[in-house]
Amino acid sequence: MRAVEFEEYGGPEVLEVRDVPEPHAGAGQVRIKVHAAGVNPYDTKIRRGFTKAFAPVEFPAIPGFEVAGVVDEAGEGAAFAVGDEVVGWSAGGAYAEFALGGNVTRKPAGLSWDEAVGVPVAGETAQRVLDLLAVKSGETILIHGAAGAVGSVSVQLAAAAGLTVIGTASAANHDYLREIGAVPVEYGDGLVERVRAAAPQGVDAVFDTAGKGGLQESIELRGGTDRIITIADFAAADLGIQTSSGGTGTPDEVRAALTTQLESAAAGHLTIRIAATFPLTEAAKAQALSESGHARGKIVITP
Repeated sequence: MRAVEFEEYGGPEVLEVRDVPEPHAGAGQVRIKVHAAGVNPYDTKIRRGFTKAFAPVEFPAIPGFEVAGVVDEAGEGAAFAVGDEVVGWSAGGAYAEFALGGNVTRKPAGLSWDEAVGVPVAGETAQRVLDLLAVKSGETILIHGAAGAVGSVSVQLAAAAGLTVIGTASAANHDYLREIGAVPVEYGDGLVERVRAAAPQGVDAVFDTAGKGGLQESIELRGGTDRIITIADFAAADLGIQTSSGGTGTPDEVRAALTTQLESAAAGHLTIRIAATFPLTEAAKAQALSESGHARGKIVITP
């Protein structure tokens, strides 16, 4: 099969499309014919070697955690049968024609492959951080990077929970943020004043999805570091701000939450914005776009 591999840490140029042996489903496993693979910032951090101190890569490696496709091989005792449409997390890499399913659930019939693969990581991350922030109806939350994949899902979940959402984004994304339930404000100098004008009642919690600055301003808006969480800013520890980098739910809990979010997306209650799609041969371009921080939504690779 064709797959994207890399065998050293580095920039996007280390990614290569190669012919590699197909994986096969073992007991309890399914193999998926991939229709869409999600690109995430964490994919690029792994490729750069930023995570090697606690999660070293065994080379050669196939990137990618999110997968959506059709089961084409089912091991003994597997929860799904050949022909089932599934989405979730892969086991062993998703930038490929075939991938082993890790924690997956059924894809609703009314949801496209690209939209479906945009839910697992963004949905789990958004809900996890909102839970950690202990937000509740009537409060105001500031979300940095609100037009990105995680940010836009966070905006919608927070708004649906009855919060007032202030979202930072470039001016080009402000109409989109209004559509999904946020009051947009622009990045840059004067951010504190703009947020205070948009939320004179104050900000109860801050979720940074971007890692592009704004933490100092968030501390000023909050009057301290309490109820500020980032998933992307390496300066957080020095500022005394909490970082959330991984899930804490059981596989069953994570799968149940994913199923609910997929059904919400299929019903039109949760919008998954697709920033761009790339073929396997352009995986380096896909990851470069992700690293740029300028993608307006989800980046998808289609074998």
